[in-house]
Amino acid sequence: MRWQVHSERSVYRDPWLDVRIADVELPDGRHLDHRLVRTAPGAGAVVTDEKDRVLLIWRHRFITDSWGWEIPLGQVDEGEMPMAAAAREVEEETGWRPGALRPLLAVQPGNGFSDGLNHIYRADSATRIGAPSHPWEAERVEWVPLAHVRRLIGNGDVVCGTSISALLYAYAESLPDDIVLKTSDLSFLYEYDPKKIYPLPGNLPDLF
Repeated sequence: MRWQVHSERSVYRDPWLDVRIADVELPDGRHLDHRLVRTAPGAGAVVTDEKDRVLLIWRHRFITDSWGWEIPLGQVDEGEMPMAAAAREVEEETGWRPGALRPLLAVQPGNGFSDGLNHIYRADSATRIGAPSHPWEAERVEWVPLAHVRRLIGNGDVVCGTSISALLYAYAESLPDDIVLKTSDLSFLYEYDPKKIYPLPGNLPDLF
């Protein structure tokens, strides 16, 4: 069932985002003032090396007051191609210049609230060029065995939705074509603790 949009207006806009309200008609005829956020696309990359390690950054996100591993990822500048943006973000955030990039997947991490789209690429090599030019992006930069990403995700050490999607996709690509996953292979999924609380600021506006 398709929702019908009758109008849409901006209530706040800056160079990063556009907060809007849409008059949406539901399939049963009711109307809803639906909040949404329109943003520029993002781009990032899963970069691995000859030891099958993936280049990750360990960073703090003040919005959720949480720490986690993430792939290098950022906004695509106006007029910039997503692949070029992905290479730039890797270099700025890690100090490593990725090798040849190829498309991996595209992710809409919050499509019930935002039209944000992240273009993710894959590189099989990288060259160290120096310290990150954006050192405030990460507490540290490390090469982490790709085989460890399942455990990291299960332990809550990777919580960024785009990073989870990209890392699991890359991990699945690394598996032999004839592998058959057993139930025990998915045990990491059951290590997730639903009682774990990620604190949010207490002054968020009541939007809904």
